[in-house]
Amino acid sequence: MARRKESDRAQYHNDDSDSNHNDEMEEEPNFDDLEGYEDDISEQDLMGDLIRQRPKETDGVESIVVIDGVPQVGTERIEKLQNVLRKLFQKFGKITNEYYPLNADGSTKGYVFIEYSNASEALEVLKGTNGYKFDKNHTFTVNLLTDFEKYNEILDKWENPVPQPFKEQGCLQYYLLEQDACDQFSIVYEQGEKVAVNLNTQPEPTLLEERPRWTETLVRWSPLGTYLATFHAKGIALWGGEKFQQIVRFSHPGVQFIDFSPCEKYLVSFSPLADSRATEEPQAIIIWDVLSGVKRRAFNADKSQALPIFKWAHDDKYFARMGIDMLSVYETPSFGLLDKKSIKVQGIRDFAWSPTDNTIAYWVGEEKDTPARVTLLELPSRNEVRVKNLFSVADCKMYWQKSGDYLCVKVDRYAKIRKDKSDIKYSGIYYNLEVFHMREKQIPVDSVEIKETIQAFAWEPVGNKFAVIHGEPPSTSVSFYEVKTGQTPTLVKKYERKPCNQLYWAPSGQFIVLAGLRAMSGTLEFVDTHDFTVMNTGEHFMATDVEWDPTGRYVATAVSWWGHKVDNAYWLWSFQGRILKRVALDKFCQLQWRPRPPSLLSPQQAKDIKKSLKKYSAQFEVKDRLKMSKASKELVEKRRKLMQEYEDLRKLKQEEYAAQRRRRIELRNNVDTDETEGRGGELEEETVEFFIKEETTFIDE
Repeated sequence: MARRKESDRAQYHNDDSDSNHNDEMEEEPNFDDLEGYEDDISEQDLMGDLIRQRPKETDGVESIVVIDGVPQVGTERIEKLQNVLRKLFQKFGKITNEYYPLNADGSTKGYVFIEYSNASEALEVLKGTNGYKFDKNHTFTVNLLTDFEKYNEILDKWENPVPQPFKEQGCLQYYLLEQDACDQFSIVYEQGEKVAVNLNTQPEPTLLEERPRWTETLVRWSPLGTYLATFHAKGIALWGGEKFQQIVRFSHPGVQFIDFSPCEKYLVSFSPLADSRATEEPQAIIIWDVLSGVKRRAFNADKSQALPIFKWAHDDKYFARMGIDMLSVYETPSFGLLDKKSIKVQGIRDFAWSPTDNTIAYWVGEEKDTPARVTLLELPSRNEVRVKNLFSVADCKMYWQKSGDYLCVKVDRYAKIRKDKSDIKYSGIYYNLEVFHMREKQIPVDSVEIKETIQAFAWEPVGNKFAVIHGEPPSTSVSFYEVKTGQTPTLVKKYERKPCNQLYWAPSGQFIVLAGLRAMSGTLEFVDTHDFTVMNTGEHFMATDVEWDPTGRYVATAVSWWGHKVDNAYWLWSFQGRILKRVALDKFCQLQWRPRPPSLLSPQQAKDIKKSLKKYSAQFEVKDRLKMSKASKELVEKRRKLMQEYEDLRKLKQEEYAAQRRRRIELRNNVDTDETEGRGGELEEETVEFFIKEETTFIDE
């Protein structure tokens, strides 16, 4: 604020002595920090976006790449070479400058300098073209210009790295040694403020670990159950071992989605808040090495792509993402493009890996007179093992069976199509299920036509059946088909008018839950598909989730606070549909069973055990009776203890009540109300009648 002039102050002082408060000079506010004050907010947290854009000494140099191994040509062929190279390297970004060093005779020296608009584009060139085979005599070697300075700084004398201290993590697979094969499950409740891990013992679950603010949103188990992942503002943490100690942390601010590779070797984290304009290495998608915690590669994100952006092969050797008219397959552990180039697929719409083989299924939409098609691509050979052309296709959805024996492609077909300037409208939609027999010679394809709208589809995980919900609510039907070698899928059972919208197979097959979630009020039907017996029906009102445990013995249903704000709880059922436990928790959010790795038994060994199950069942029944008897004794003892505590408390309160009698009489004007309080003799009864309705009935004689 401006200071007043001294002359003005003197004039006001002489004119009126009552205005002394106006004569005081208005002091400027003091914004200085107090003495000894320390600011604990770093510049990175305060203005990280601006710091990333701060000019650096290497700006303009980091965006230059050096390509060695370029053909040496004379002056008459330089222009042609430049056009070919420019066409190749423009795919990775905008070229702002290029320089071809020349010999005295005007011929090229065999290497080229190319400058891009930013450093991230130069990095993509390095990853995409280093080792690229230009022709049979020339293979490119690509480096950043800044690499030369880095290599010059390498010390002449080798210094051994300092060994890192060994950190004991305990047995990460201890949960598989549980003698009764009870599974663990995690729950998130109180709006995410608390996380607990329980052991599914009977009749009551056993609490293994409970921590407040363990995660900021949700938790997720790794595919084999080794790690528990928690989400935080600054990244992801993995926990494991008997005490759930922290195993590793991954720093990725704003992370909202993660995905493990099937063998748990790698973790993909995605942060939609990452600055995609950053000139340094991309930050939106990061792939981490789980064991070491090292960042292996980062990618930019395309906001139009659905999650997960990367899909993994079953053995972690490859992962892939879809782009415009191309499929990019990367290999591990190099994390570079397979064969240094993407696969060109004009009009690709979606793809999916086989769960047991390095085979990709993808489909391509219609284009003018070219039909849609589904292609099975074998990797790394890139051999197309099967192609199926499809006509009048509006959309496709691919479903692999867990064992990799079958692939079903749900095809939405149309009778008529109308194209506007900005939209395409289909009419007369009907559906086909194209079933690929992956284990048979030449992969035959069978077709099943369904006229009604398909609401849900699910393969039996271990077996040869699939289920389909079709029709419009509330008149939906459920059909079960069986697939046999050399035969078209046959309809084996159809349930009419079933109020369900989701299908949940048991992990080992045979048993299925037909669930009507959310809008269908949580109806449940438990079916044995061996003879299609409806074992039981039930209802968990407004249920949002259904989860089978890994063994297929128990089913959990839940009403999540994320879906409904009332009646939040989880219920446990047997696989036969018998309710075992109802647990209501304040603002319950999530329940997840801890996965198990695949069994070490061969299919034949598992089959032999099933045949001789009766021999083992007697032992298990005796063990179960002993366990329940012990549990019953513990429950009776617990109830007896609670009753004794209640009796002791009641006796204490009665003594306090008797001791306060004189004081009560004094406070009530010396009137003893203990004998009359609550008795009917002090009350007056009044009967009130209301005229409700009058009816007149005429009887014909």
